[in-house]
Amino acid sequence: MTADFLIVGQGVAGSVLAWTLDQRGCTVIVADDPAQPSASAVAAGIVNPLTGRKLVRTWKADDLFPFLHDFYTGIEQSLGVQFFHPKSIYRPYRSLAEQSDYSALTEDPSVRQYVSQVVDNELYSGSINNPFGGLEVTGAGWLDLTEFVRIIKGYFIRKNQYFEGSVRDSDLVISDTKVAWQGIQVNKVIFCDGAQGSQNSLFGYLPYNPVKGQILTAVAERYSIKNIVNQGLFILPIRDGLIRVGATYSWHDLDWQTTDEGRSFLESKLQAILTIPYQVVAQQAGIRPSTKDRRPFIGTHPERSPVGIFGGMGTKGVSLAPYLAEQFVRHLLDGEELEPEANISRCVSLYNR
Repeated sequence: MTADFLIVGQGVAGSVLAWTLDQRGCTVIVADDPAQPSASAVAAGIVNPLTGRKLVRTWKADDLFPFLHDFYTGIEQSLGVQFFHPKSIYRPYRSLAEQSDYSALTEDPSVRQYVSQVVDNELYSGSINNPFGGLEVTGAGWLDLTEFVRIIKGYFIRKNQYFEGSVRDSDLVISDTKVAWQGIQVNKVIFCDGAQGSQNSLFGYLPYNPVKGQILTAVAERYSIKNIVNQGLFILPIRDGLIRVGATYSWHDLDWQTTDEGRSFLESKLQAILTIPYQVVAQQAGIRPSTKDRRPFIGTHPERSPVGIFGGMGTKGVSLAPYLAEQFVRHLLDGEELEPEANISRCVSLYNR
């Protein structure tokens, strides 16, 4: 059997890249090991053009956000499914001083374009502590990652181009122009294996900085807010009466286990903002594939060009993957240049040590 590409890992990065290559007419085999934990199975899937207490624009937001909206809705229309939910993000002010500070920040035209000029604070006051009002960030939303990954998996299964199991870098037979694996010849293998990429002997030199995160799922029967709320944590309405709450950030104890400390931290934050009863029904933990310089790892191996990587997207994989996958595919198929800040060539000095 022959194929153009073997994609290793089917989280959000692998799913987006596999679809993008497929739509360009490439034969793509997707391989995923269900025994391996996946950050995409835990992540809330929120996309947000303005982050942090200083309303910092997401890197390349003006390129990423129009593209991601078109990308996900395009797949929905093509397959007759739904997994992407455009929503605003409501940010309650903590004080009059913060209200004043945010008013000043939104005078910047580059920020103002992502902020609603009229906010109905009464829509939120029944469930949220917002005595000072708040602002709404537009152009945001959330991707139901479980559903998205399931749909992309089914698409490639129907094409008989899906393999369930592990692909170890040590099992690859790499020549100058091809890669052989279990009797399959492919032009390129692209690793999209998330935090596990740091254990890959081909790309282990890259400066990963993995981050553990935990989220809660809670029943809140009287919660009727349709938008996402964010004040030190996010409250994401999954459906009527069911919310997801997160997230924690930890650079130590990097395992996939939930902790009482994580739950207590999130509940203390939640109780400060939520004014109605709730009951936690689930807790999850995951390892985000973050990097030292907070930029993705995209490109081909410095010496073994038939092998590449598409990962290291940290907390913003849902936002970054569509635009960067399109750019990577144009690089692979058309020879176009990669975004320098994402290109792994920036790390070549680490490989040569």
